[in-house]
Amino acid sequence: MKYNKLVRDKIPEYIKSKGGNPVVHIADDGEYWQKLREKLQEEVGEFLEAENVEEKADILEVIDAILDFKQFNKNELETVKNKKSGERGKFKDKIILEES
Repeated sequence: MKYNKLVRDKIPEYIKSKGGNPVVHIADDGEYWQKLREKLQEEVGEFLEAENVEEKADILEVIDAILDFKQFNKNELETVKNKKSGERGKFKDKIILEES
């Protein structure tokens, strides 16, 4: 079966343990960034279908990989998130804007 998608680091070992023969390559930075974006879309889609904790965890794993790859400072990200929350609020009140 052909995939051409980013997988978790231990997946090739798992496939081998099940008698498979994974064909893999290591992405360069450009391909890795593209595959991270594709993986995020894939995981969000899977979450929207299943809405379970495993899919939420997968989304967080991809986001962590993006933060690491792009060298985002997680503390700075949290600061910006909190600033926006303070200025504009969160999404807790379930407000739907119908017109403006």
